[in-house]
Amino acid sequence: MSNGREKNEIAAALVRCKTAFLGVAVMSGLVNILYLTGSFYMLEVYDRVIPSRSVPTLVGLSILALVLYAFQGVLEAIRSRILARVGAALDESLSGRVFDIVVRAPLKGAVPGDGLLPLRDLDQVRSFLSGSGPSAFFDLPWMPIYIGICFLFHPYIGAAAIVGTAILAGLTFLTDRATKAPTQAATGHGLRRNGLAEAGRRNAEVLAAMGMQERLAARWAVANRDYMDAHQSVADVGGGFGAGSKVFRMALQSGVLALGAWLVIHNEATAGIIIAGSILVSRALAPAELAIGNWKGFVAARQSWRRLNELFVKLPAGMQPHALPAPTQAVMVEGVSIAPPGTPRLVVQDVSFVLKAGQGVGVIGPSASGKSSLVRAMVGVWPPVRGKIRIDGAALDQWSSVDLGQHIGFLPQEVELFAGTVAENIARFEPNAPSDFVIAAARAAGVHDLVLRLPEGYDSRIGEGGAGLSAGQRQRIGLARALYRDPFLVVLDEPNANLDSEGENALTQAILGVRQRGGICVVVAHRPSALAAVDLILMMADGRAQAFGPKDEVLKRVLRPAPAPVPAPTDPRQVSAKGAGLQESA
Repeated sequence: MSNGREKNEIAAALVRCKTAFLGVAVMSGLVNILYLTGSFYMLEVYDRVIPSRSVPTLVGLSILALVLYAFQGVLEAIRSRILARVGAALDESLSGRVFDIVVRAPLKGAVPGDGLLPLRDLDQVRSFLSGSGPSAFFDLPWMPIYIGICFLFHPYIGAAAIVGTAILAGLTFLTDRATKAPTQAATGHGLRRNGLAEAGRRNAEVLAAMGMQERLAARWAVANRDYMDAHQSVADVGGGFGAGSKVFRMALQSGVLALGAWLVIHNEATAGIIIAGSILVSRALAPAELAIGNWKGFVAARQSWRRLNELFVKLPAGMQPHALPAPTQAVMVEGVSIAPPGTPRLVVQDVSFVLKAGQGVGVIGPSASGKSSLVRAMVGVWPPVRGKIRIDGAALDQWSSVDLGQHIGFLPQEVELFAGTVAENIARFEPNAPSDFVIAAARAAGVHDLVLRLPEGYDSRIGEGGAGLSAGQRQRIGLARALYRDPFLVVLDEPNANLDSEGENALTQAILGVRQRGGICVVVAHRPSALAAVDLILMMADGRAQAFGPKDEVLKRVLRPAPAPVPAPTDPRQVSAKGAGLQESA
């Protein structure tokens, strides 16, 4: 059973479509009544027109049948349009939540494939609701009525319809059992295939430079072959049962014709029942046949809906907390322990320190010491397993993501820009962002002149991921984005990894600017040049804080000369701080 939150979310989406479903049910009833037109038309022609040889009666019956067929066509067209809009309404109700899940899921654990399965699941559900599948299910309740009319024609014809219904019901059950496992397997193989393709796209330069393209292509080919095999299995099973049900219905229709002829020979029925009974039995079984034909889509939509339900439960919609004033005083890290999403292993353990307005801290340490994990928690990306991170006394979970984001600037190790203009990226895609704030952020990051040298300045368009810019340009524009609207807490993870001397000077001035206006700056660094503007140092090792205090005191303890090897290819003026994860260069 689903929990209350899941029920509320799904129910809210379905309640909006309740009136439409009611309309579809009413139209399905009218359409199924009109489906009797053909049977009764043939019955009247054989039993009334032919014996009486009355042309006016034939003309009148034909006109009446054409009018009824026209109404039937109009109602079916309206029904299909309503179902298409039901799918669109469901998509509108859930698309925001699904997108929220897509962007939040990587922060909660490993995401299979390319991470877009929830969007494809929503597309699958919408496509099924917009297709002919629901019409078949709305027609199924009318099968007993058709069978009852068959019994009115003759008990033998009714019995034939019941036998046919039982056989088609068995085929439907077998179709469900036979397609369930292959459909799940196809989904799993599709995730792996899409994940490999996305990894290849992101790392195209690495694949080309190191000759790995053919090897990754071979792995993708295996995943693609598995996907196609599973998909073909689903198509074969569904197509086989669909063809079998179609042939069986045609054979049953012919059998009912023969049965009607036998009844006429024995004077137990009229000639019109031969044709009318055959048409009516075929119509009675048509919904079951259509359901079998659409069973593949139904199974896929059912599995997609189940996965969406599970994600709604796992990642519930966030509550809107009470608005808090803009922070101005301090950031407190209280006994924080951190584990990467989806893993139980702690990478940061029991770290505590306090930063006050106007201070800047450099976080140093060897690789895999927990530096990046710590700053991810400080900006609210990874929730701590234990402990709290507070801004002006309020824990991060007391802020909404939107409200907290206004007061935080974050520059990750791998800077990702988005398709759009340079100004839009700096302004974090804020609608109608004031140009003065955009330029002020660019000046604070020392990137204003660089942007002006671009072909269209701030209106220059860049591709997805910052395509068209160098790594250094992306990093400096990312720094400007982090400084937009003067956030209180600015966290920079390896901010000088791709910077030249000009960029490093601009970075130093940006850090000083944050401190001078009363903000707090946290800098993760391996190169000492990034620490020129900070006044505190936090030394990390093995996930624990080894030292915290004024910069000169901490560096004096952790920096030590490296032993000089006999063949010294490097500049002897370099001083190594291997234990601190630093390297000083002349």
